Amino acid sequence: QVQLVESGGGLVQPGVSLRLSCAASGCTFNSYAMGWFRQAPGKEREFVAAINWSGGNTMYADSVKGRFTISRDNAKNTVTLRLNSLKPEDTADYYCAAKGATWFTSALRSWYGYDYWGRGTQVTVSS
Repeated sequence: QVQLVESGGGLVQPGVSLRLSCAASGCTFNSYAMGWFRQAPGKEREFVAAINWSGGNTMYADSVKGRFTISRDNAKNTVTLRLNSLKPEDTADYYCAAKGATWFTSALRSWYGYDYWGRGTQVTVSS
């Protein structure tokens, strides 16, 4: 059974950085595209970033492009989201997701296309 476990969230001030990690188990990790989504209170879940099976291709939401970086380590079965220059509007629960696919298209921006989800880690940006 595939399990995804996020870590690294917390309460930070605007402008600082955080690193979120997602550890995967129970799967052939390099057969999965990975994504990060977030959901703020009272809002719908939204796409943040995705990375293909090899780590060679990435995509980002416009709201985080240039500030967030997604990466993966297939040897360690982990995917990381580096959050720089955090803003209060980045406050949300952040979720890691896995899609069994070697293709990489804009379809990965849609949350309903993913096969597995973690339980999330909370990020709060406040002064």
